[in-house]
Amino acid sequence: MHSQTAVRSDPVRRPAAPVRPASLPWDGAIDTEVLDQTMQLMGATMGYPRNSEIFGENEPADYLYKVVSGSVRTYKILNDGRRQIGGFYLPGDIFGLEFADEHTLSAEAIADSKVLVIKRSTLNALAGRDASIARQLFALTGRELGRVQDRIMLLIKSAQERVASFLLEMAARVSGDNSIELPMSRQDIADYLGLTIETVSRTLTSLECSATIEVPSSRRIVLRNRLALSRMNG
Repeated sequence: MHSQTAVRSDPVRRPAAPVRPASLPWDGAIDTEVLDQTMQLMGATMGYPRNSEIFGENEPADYLYKVVSGSVRTYKILNDGRRQIGGFYLPGDIFGLEFADEHTLSAEAIADSKVLVIKRSTLNALAGRDASIARQLFALTGRELGRVQDRIMLLIKSAQERVASFLLEMAARVSGDNSIELPMSRQDIADYLGLTIETVSRTLTSLECSATIEVPSSRRIVLRNRLALSRMNG
């Protein structure tokens, strides 16, 4: 996990120049310009090697995080040893938002990643004085709650519906077009969708045989028939 001393303690001040807003694509764009400016001004960028832990379950939720490069997964190890992935975070995504004082999931880098880290207490104090930051934090928290609700609905769907939903989500988040370079492994996808890796592979093969997708490699997928995928997704 990261060292708390790595975060700068500059006095709170508003940045003078605008910075590109964080990209929060999969539930629609949220205007986080002021929050993004504050994180860049007052946070610290830290590097995490592939598969290294960023924070652990039940650890104090003292920081907020933004992916600068690479990718991050959040997950929970169940009592029987299985891993349930809660979400994937890509460049521009903000993660680590919690409704309590401790993390409910662990987070680790999928690939070598750079993450912007800022103290939660700093943001909370600033939100008390800046209504725009308070609104943006509220919007992000609401979106995280919506994502959890969407996952509940996803896990009651069929395997084909889950995979179709995942591919459409990733197409929107990774590239915006029909060619997807996935940062995560098939096992990651399986643990996210609540399926076995064999089921994910069989479903992808079935979709490829029906000319709905093309799978040039294990990490690259091309959507050939978005309408068919959308119908599967309901």
